Amino acid sequence: MPNNKRYSTLMNNTLLFAISNFSSKLLSLISQPYLSYVLDGPDVMGVTKLMQQVANLLIPVVSLGVSYAVIRFGLDKTQDKSSVFMNGLATIGTGFAAMILCWPLVALIPNAGQYLLLLYLCVLMSCLRTLCTQFIRARMLNRLVAVDGVLTMAELLGGYVLFLNVLDLGAVGYLLAMALSDALSTIFVFLVGGCYKFFNFKKFSLKLWKEMLKYCVPMIPASISFWVINASDMFFVQGMCEGMDGRTGNEWAGLLSTGYFLPQILTILGQIFYEAWQLSAVSEETDREAFFSKVFRVYGSVLFCCAAGIVWLCRPLMNIFQQSYFDAWQFVPFLVLSSMCTCLNQFTNSVYVVFKRSFSSLYTMLAGAVLNVILNYFFILWIGPVGVTLASFLSLFLVFLLRAYSTRGLLEIDFRPGWMGLNLALVLAEIGLLYLFPEQALWLCAIPTAIIIVINFRDVWHMAMMLLGRFIPALRRK
Repeated sequence: MPNNKRYSTLMNNTLLFAISNFSSKLLSLISQPYLSYVLDGPDVMGVTKLMQQVANLLIPVVSLGVSYAVIRFGLDKTQDKSSVFMNGLATIGTGFAAMILCWPLVALIPNAGQYLLLLYLCVLMSCLRTLCTQFIRARMLNRLVAVDGVLTMAELLGGYVLFLNVLDLGAVGYLLAMALSDALSTIFVFLVGGCYKFFNFKKFSLKLWKEMLKYCVPMIPASISFWVINASDMFFVQGMCEGMDGRTGNEWAGLLSTGYFLPQILTILGQIFYEAWQLSAVSEETDREAFFSKVFRVYGSVLFCCAAGIVWLCRPLMNIFQQSYFDAWQFVPFLVLSSMCTCLNQFTNSVYVVFKRSFSSLYTMLAGAVLNVILNYFFILWIGPVGVTLASFLSLFLVFLLRAYSTRGLLEIDFRPGWMGLNLALVLAEIGLLYLFPEQALWLCAIPTAIIIVINFRDVWHMAMMLLGRFIPALRRK
């Protein structure tokens, strides 16, 4: 594929997935302040988010990470797509049956007992929805993915209004809304996406199943390790911060979950890009090293500019929450860096996807998870609840360093270490100013933010012109 066409394809897919994700992710941004008003205080918010994280932990275990295999093998032109779909369905069915047998063990998870049936429903619906959406993505039905994202947002919003505002069900209503929106999305994609045409028990292939499991099973501990780094923080805070500054552990967990509100902007950006990027990373086979290096340079520039801007504005933006949530701003700075590292780690993971090296994804994430658990404990003792955010950043940064090194044996990507070091140093200086002089931070932090924008302006401008060029033909590069 000619060079200009490969970037055009990546841009088109990015825009489609932006439409798909924008509605649902925008809702997740809006819903966080909304939940601060409809739920009864940070303690209830804490329990609600803890249950969501329990579901997020169980999903890769139940599905055996098969969604990764569905899109990777589904993109392989030599594979029978019916076999890929049926093998994915069989994997989820087997995993969920095992989860039912483990009911007494799952009930031992803190706070899970009273929400157990809903947790199981959320896990099953999420697994089935992911299977169907990944399958249509592997068939390049990207416009349908976009439509489904918009409809799912509307369904989830309707569930929030019904179960939280009208029926006032609290945490139960939150989980019901999640399960219902995933169920409706699964039905829609299964029917409209034509997944039913590939539903054929005779197409189950034991040989292909073994290959898919060999690829995706290492993703289970990798996903759990990712969960440990990103979600276990709330459990550490809940368990170790009881009574700190007159707040309960659940209150601290609620504030921490609110602190994820602004960093979600980076996470959303990264998820939109990665969904499009993994299609290009797998399908583009010529001159991959130059392609990966150029995309990384532009992508990294956008991430650093966004990270600096979010840190700069985090205190004034927290005023959209109830006043009792304002202190959550202190969790934001290092969570922003954590989100940025997550985006970079997704990019490096695409190299493993291309070469089907899922074990490398496992050991890099496992190293980060082990470091995170150790640092969480000591940093909470040292600097309190905010310590978990610093621990997450350092753990995810370690993952990036390991992947940047290990991928060199597969692709020689230019990660521009000098440029990265300078940008990171400027963001860390900005964070230091924010913590040391919070009341004057709005103008003090503007200085490093402006420097970062200047350093990265050329690449960000290039990407902006490519995006605008999709709509304004006169701006397209010849």
